Amino acid sequence: MTLFRWIFDVLQPISPGAAAWLAERLFFTARRAPLSARARAVLASGRRFTLQVERRRVVGWRWGAAAAGAPVIYLVHGWGSRGARLATFVEPLVAAGFAVVTYDAPGNGASARGMTSMPEYARTLAAVVAQQGGGAAAHAIVAHSMGCAATALALSWGLAAGRLVFLAPVADPPAWVVPFARALGLRSNVLERVRARSQRRLRARWDELNVCDITRKLSSRPPLLIVHDEGDETVRYADGTAIAAAWPGSRLISTTGLGHRGVTHAPSVLQPAIQFVTGGAADLDEEHVLEREMFYREERYSSRTNASMS
Repeated sequence: MTLFRWIFDVLQPISPGAAAWLAERLFFTARRAPLSARARAVLASGRRFTLQVERRRVVGWRWGAAAAGAPVIYLVHGWGSRGARLATFVEPLVAAGFAVVTYDAPGNGASARGMTSMPEYARTLAAVVAQQGGGAAAHAIVAHSMGCAATALALSWGLAAGRLVFLAPVADPPAWVVPFARALGLRSNVLERVRARSQRRLRARWDELNVCDITRKLSSRPPLLIVHDEGDETVRYADGTAIAAAWPGSRLISTTGLGHRGVTHAPSVLQPAIQFVTGGAADLDEEHVLEREMFYREERYSSRTNASMS
């Protein structure tokens, strides 16, 4: 960031337009996450597919039932990530009789390079469901971080889904521009140009992308389970509680010690999430939540003890 800050210090007074062009590309370009050997093996076990979304190539994978009309559960990754981030969901969902689909959003993983955004994530999700669902609504969607925001936006555009699981959901993605602008020393006139340029390109206004606002305007809200770690180092825990408060009937499971990525694969999250999307726990009562919280404590104590002994 130090180099880029120096560049903006020089460029902004000379050419605000050029500074906005560069800032837009930096802000909307996600880092490409590496693929672990385990994730590579899971993807290799699926049937790979491709599609074009707004003239960009999107790569995805499918497991389980291939028959038309089979219920499909979609896994949606977050910013600077891959569909394989949610690979631990594949085996138990397939074993439960569901088809499972994931993909790399534009600008991520194996899909086309370039800038990406919440609206582009949302349009890609809708396109994948249309292709892989055979015209049927998604049985369920399990999403992480930015993928949660994109799912909410897609719902507001007409996407249908039976149930949702949001893991570490972000409530207001455009707000990320504030620390970004501060780190680069962006001037207000340059930041306004970034906003205007991106809104034209994305065909969406920044002030229309707050998930809580989107939620309140939905005509129909599927049952929603939210899991968020109180110590999330990337997305504030308050984002998860805000979305839960704005989504009538939703349930929030709070964890500690898992962090932003841990909620995507911890057994203590996987079990209730699988039960929820497969219909085994449509109404998670307080007693079950308490039982899971007790399980979390035991699991965290065990993991910390093992770590200290290693």
